[in-house]
Amino acid sequence: MQIRKTSIEGLVEIFPRVFDDERGAFFESYNEEAFQKNGLPTNFVQDNQSFSVKGVLRGLHFQNAPFAQGKLVRVIVGRVIDVAVDIRPESPTFGRYELFELSAEKNNMAYIPEGFAHGFAAVEDSIFSYKCTNLYNKACESGIIWNDPTLNIDWGVANPIISEKDLQLPTFKSLFSNQIL
Repeated sequence: MQIRKTSIEGLVEIFPRVFDDERGAFFESYNEEAFQKNGLPTNFVQDNQSFSVKGVLRGLHFQNAPFAQGKLVRVIVGRVIDVAVDIRPESPTFGRYELFELSAEKNNMAYIPEGFAHGFAAVEDSIFSYKCTNLYNKACESGIIWNDPTLNIDWGVANPIISEKDLQLPTFKSLFSNQIL
């Protein structure tokens, strides 16, 4: 397993060791010992999976304390542009984001710590999988509108398909109006 650190503390891209031969391929998508050695969380309590047709954009989502979630995200089929926004007010990178191109072909993953808003856009029909460090709690869910003018994220998808719920999410500034950007 190789780890690529990003410019945002705690946010990493993970490349598992893939074994290819004439039969196909094999890799470990999670190994507790390897995660521990690399300082990554090992206590995942919920696994989620979604299917998105090309052009679907989901996010930006997060959960507030006490149900904040870290997420280990990957693509099983297809390809997505994955986005993680640092929403930790005390962080020197508060309000910054990173993009990852996650694909079934590359088998790469991203670990997104607690304190990040997360979303993705399906560049191809995609099956997206993620492990969570905390359980889903409807009362603690929140988010940021996908086309937030402060964040100005290039999702790489023209005319995205977005749920009615995600279209109602607030802006970054309205959520964090008392923070200095």
